[in-house]
Amino acid sequence: MRCYSSARVLATLAYAANSVASIVTSRATDILQPLDIKTFHSLNRIGSPVVSPSQKLALFTTSYYDPTENKNTAYISCLDIYNGNITRLTENTLGTFVSNPLWFDEETIGFLKKGALYKQPLYGNTVPSEVFAPPIAISNVMYRASQNILTFVASVFPNCTMDECVLVKQRNAMRTDSAMVFDNLWARHWNEWMTMEKPNVFAARLDRTGSKWSVGPETNIAAMLPHTSDPLTRWSVGDYTVSPAGDNMAFVVRPPSDNMTWATNVDIYLASTKHGSRPRLLTGQMNGTASAPTFSWDGRRLAWLQMETPGYESDINRIFIYTLATRKTVAVAYDWDLSPHNLMWSRDNKSLYTVTGSKGRSLIVQIDALTGHRRELTTTGSAASIRPIDDQSLLFVHSDTDKPADIHMLNTQSQAIQQLTNTNAQTLRSVHLSKAEDFWFTGAHGDKVHGWVVRPFGFNRRTTYPLALLMHGGPQQASTQSFSHSQWNPNMYASAGFVTVVINFHGSPGYGQNFTNSVRHKWGDYPYVDLMRGVDYVTSRMRFIDKTRMVALGGSFGGYMANWINGHTDKFCALVSHDGKFSTISGYYGTDELWFPEWDLGKPWDPAGRAILEENNPERFSANFKTPTLFVQGEKDFRISSTESLGAWTMMRRRGVPARLVYFPDEDHWINRAGNSVRWHTEVLDWITKWTNTSAPYRIR
Repeated sequence: MRCYSSARVLATLAYAANSVASIVTSRATDILQPLDIKTFHSLNRIGSPVVSPSQKLALFTTSYYDPTENKNTAYISCLDIYNGNITRLTENTLGTFVSNPLWFDEETIGFLKKGALYKQPLYGNTVPSEVFAPPIAISNVMYRASQNILTFVASVFPNCTMDECVLVKQRNAMRTDSAMVFDNLWARHWNEWMTMEKPNVFAARLDRTGSKWSVGPETNIAAMLPHTSDPLTRWSVGDYTVSPAGDNMAFVVRPPSDNMTWATNVDIYLASTKHGSRPRLLTGQMNGTASAPTFSWDGRRLAWLQMETPGYESDINRIFIYTLATRKTVAVAYDWDLSPHNLMWSRDNKSLYTVTGSKGRSLIVQIDALTGHRRELTTTGSAASIRPIDDQSLLFVHSDTDKPADIHMLNTQSQAIQQLTNTNAQTLRSVHLSKAEDFWFTGAHGDKVHGWVVRPFGFNRRTTYPLALLMHGGPQQASTQSFSHSQWNPNMYASAGFVTVVINFHGSPGYGQNFTNSVRHKWGDYPYVDLMRGVDYVTSRMRFIDKTRMVALGGSFGGYMANWINGHTDKFCALVSHDGKFSTISGYYGTDELWFPEWDLGKPWDPAGRAILEENNPERFSANFKTPTLFVQGEKDFRISSTESLGAWTMMRRRGVPARLVYFPDEDHWINRAGNSVRWHTEVLDWITKWTNTSAPYRIR
């Protein structure tokens, strides 16, 4: 096909003229600007609301990045839920970062700063004071006033108090060698090599006498779990929750064993916060992943999410409820074909609220805890962080393709929604953000497949635009109509002049579990067919798309798909593969979680598994790669080893095909540092505009 790498003058003039004409037509008085790289990275990000004991106030964090100073800042504000007043409580000095807001009482808040716990009066111009400065940094702090119980997570060595762990670290620093020795998998996970330091959950009493507060000796709740022989694979606590009265705790752990890399068994234990009794296993009859435990407000029941299929990380989440008095567990809404993400009890203890993916949205659903009857409470965009206020209202965070996240209040009876914050009103006042436009088409296997289009900045139907196809990871993940601060926000590509297309191909959750399950053994088949048919669908109906100027981009499985596309079609001018698998064989041996490739494809030494792996192996089609490709890779990515991108880039350069490698030695599977994200967007947008002969409405470099 005909693609471009230079000579942009004519396209520049045409684009500029049409953009100006479109802007003047749509907004006669205001000249809107595109969402450029600097503005995007300067946007405020709002945290989850933390409701006060009276249910009248809520704390939340606001964080932002200053591209000029290359500094991140986060501060805490207080929202009056009913009159809408917002008061900033902590300092907003550039580079100051606080997190984990909590309530000690209606007039005193707490928060973490540099791993230590602070308190601050809600009223008056006062400075914070230190409550607890442990020798090891803590996180995920909770407080229950009725028991004066403080709980938190800290990473410790086996059989060590927090103070003793400091001494162990000091002794380790004096070692004459740096060797790490492993007998069992895991040797590494996500972005770090395994050490004997593991996150455990602690409880301690907080004594409050006037202005003098003190934290008593901490108790390691997880220390009572059965002994393990290999300290490198011992107990590691993930999520946890505490009952409203503060007497009980439920926590999530992955049982230590020599099969931790190929088993998805994750358990939930129930324990007392007041004495050293052995935690009680609640999920021993199931070998799938348990998650998201939450106590009812009266403390009598515990609900959680449970996968039941061993070895399958994308199994449907079922809802289970455990009654503490009877020690009986029941399933609720077992007939539901969508997978809930989290749980929160209603204030009257009769219902559960959850967020679930549904046709590209993340919706709030109310579930009767007795009958399992379900009712959708929201219909658009993406919801998160549900926090009930009373029997008929709750707070939540909501965003949409054209709206960054803000705190809203939902009336669960009328389903009326009121926006309570607008954290980016000033920054986005003169910035154009495009909405998502849904479409459906017939994809692989004759199934209906969903996607959406985001039109480019300055859109004018009388001209043509290049197309950018964004491909999500997983494959058992889904793109949602939300405002993402990651590298895959559709408006960042629309603002650079592209008709941006998003398709939830086979494997995507939110369309029934069979649709999610169908991608097994079909990585290079169903998703590829869906993407190609989806592109053909929109280009045949939207004549403003220039079919000779198309690019495709993706990360993780989306990066794999970019590599697969390169071996199977030349309809795209350029590709971007971020942390994408190049070889399903070497990718198996280099990854940290073996259950994923084993379930989806197979084991390389097994003849049947080898055949499926090779059938879906992009590297097998290396001789066909001809599309210019930008590879992006983080060295600390242990999900997709850096050799995958390096290998694909080496092959293309050796064969004389245009390719570039952007390497981040300090990043993992994602781009986490804001400064690196700025560079990522600069490299990616420069690459796709170059090869499509597109002049963005703003200067990219």
